[in-house]
Amino acid sequence: MKKQNRVFTRIFEALIFLFLYAPIFILIIFSFNENRSRTVYEGFTFDWYIKLFQNESILNALWVTLLVSAIAAVVATVAGTFTAVGLYSMRRRTRDAILAVNNIPVINADIITGVSMSLLFVSFFAILNRILGLEIELGFGTLLIAHITFNIPYVILSVLPKLRQLDKNLFEAAQDLGATWIQSFFKVILPEIRPGIVSGLIMAFTLSIDDFVISYFTAGSRVQTLSMEIYAMTKKRISPEINALSTLLFITVLVLLIIINVRQARQEKAAEKKMRALSSDSGSAN
Repeated sequence: MKKQNRVFTRIFEALIFLFLYAPIFILIIFSFNENRSRTVYEGFTFDWYIKLFQNESILNALWVTLLVSAIAAVVATVAGTFTAVGLYSMRRRTRDAILAVNNIPVINADIITGVSMSLLFVSFFAILNRILGLEIELGFGTLLIAHITFNIPYVILSVLPKLRQLDKNLFEAAQDLGATWIQSFFKVILPEIRPGIVSGLIMAFTLSIDDFVISYFTAGSRVQTLSMEIYAMTKKRISPEINALSTLLFITVLVLLIIINVRQARQEKAAEKKMRALSSDSGSAN
């Protein structure tokens, strides 16, 4: 019975992964198709990848997406890290109340966030333009602010668990030894919570690249992200260039995940070796 259950479990897992990744594999295969057809494969070619790097609209949208994602991820990581440290030092009731507010953007629908931020920007610009006589509109700045805003809660949720694993006496011990607040934070606290910060940074960057709804409502008509450009192309006919671009993005994310997992595995092995060395040293001293 146990062997049958194992076989059934493996078959079920294989079917789940096939269901999840089969569309991506089909997309990758048809990115090398000579024909524009999405159903008939006629031959192997790199033409769509060459045309991709010759398409200015897609490249501009990709550049805007990467720029917004990089800046938003860095700013949100810095702001979210310091916010998490501040929350950690608060009393439990106050911290729980603020965390409940912090979780609202995470579980809230993107369309509500996008529409509400769009209304906020439009109303603020209308008042500002009326007072100063300017013509400020939605654009790159509003898009960047929106991405920073919805990324910060995810960074906080990534950093807080690492702070909870810290020894509460580390910070006070560093100050007792003569370290200032800044030195204690950067030399004692920051190295311990670095994995959470890196995870928050990667999550923020990924969410910004993947976002469509919030970008659609806050970017205006002059700025196009990659997701918005793809959406505009689907109204006509999807070009195989999109298959090539999606393939490159998938490979990039896959490589990043492999690097991160290998790095974490090496860090865990190094930590285990240190623990074994410390335990052996203590045993020999006894």
